[in-house]
Amino acid sequence: MPTGEALRIAEAAGLDLVEVSPKAYPPVCKIMDYGRFKYEKSKQAKEARKHQSQVLMKEVKFRPKTDSHDLNFKVKMINGFLSEGNKVKLVVQFRGREIVHPETGQAILQKVLDTLTELVNVEQMPSMEGRRMIMLLGPKVGVVRQARPAPAPAPAPKPQGDGAGEKP
Repeated sequence: MPTGEALRIAEAAGLDLVEVSPKAYPPVCKIMDYGRFKYEKSKQAKEARKHQSQVLMKEVKFRPKTDSHDLNFKVKMINGFLSEGNKVKLVVQFRGREIVHPETGQAILQKVLDTLTELVNVEQMPSMEGRRMIMLLGPKVGVVRQARPAPAPAPAPKPQGDGAGEKP
């Protein structure tokens, strides 16, 4: 149908001529209310964003001389990150002459991996990048816990008395 004729029909009906598929040959147009069309499109986009999950990359740094208590604390943090569905980047930072012994960094990463074996997939094995040894971990399927709804805030306490200078 010629464009002019379609515009005349749309105008007579009090609607708009909307190009639905511009990439098709010939382009596809419909006679409809454009405001409603835009509203429906934005509603569909919002619904699609709602069901989308965003994976963040968390970074945890270690040193070759990291003590066992600090290591255990950081393993707990990593466990929390993985249970939220985030990926974790483990970094061992070498300083000075520590770079001569990269096996100490690999030992630290192996300790972390041994404690989290049932929770993680290794996405990148340990590799050196300058003075840093990097390893990427991702959560295994089924490890991610469902987000809990936030608890309702507690009601504010009510003041007692008429407030005319009395002490409770």
